[in-house]
Amino acid sequence: MNIQEARPSDAPMIASVLQEAAAWLAGDGRSLWSAAEIGHERVLRDASKGLFHVARQDEQLAGVMKFELEDAYFWPEVLPGTSALVHKLAVRRAWAKKGVSTELLSYARTRAQELGRAHLRLDCVADRQGLRNLYEGFGFALHSVVEIGASSYARYELPTATP
Repeated sequence: MNIQEARPSDAPMIASVLQEAAAWLAGDGRSLWSAAEIGHERVLRDASKGLFHVARQDEQLAGVMKFELEDAYFWPEVLPGTSALVHKLAVRRAWAKKGVSTELLSYARTRAQELGRAHLRLDCVADRQGLRNLYEGFGFALHSVVEIGASSYARYELPTATP
């Protein structure tokens, strides 16, 4: 699996992966992202800023994630410069359960280490047990559950230092 920072030209494929994941979740009654959050314009803007990273196998785009260095919305108490954050982790259905998420998380941990960030953090809707199991199985520890608006979010953190 080759993981690298996305190019702006990857934006249509990134949006497609995110939209496929959102449609799959919505089909189970678990809507997640708004159309604007995963639309081409927003994805292009974020890819142009170097925020998206893509996992490819033989030029096929298998998964994506957004890698950020701050998040005042979900992590307002985190001091700047201390953490890296993963958002919008999504895998094409054809690549589900083939280790793509783990590869992306490993890449994010290594990148956070290289940037001198002590923690890798992420969040998810609190009732998404399958996703929480993935994060916990990777080594993330539950930091807290917070209420934002009408939703509960589980916030996870992982020290980036190698044991």
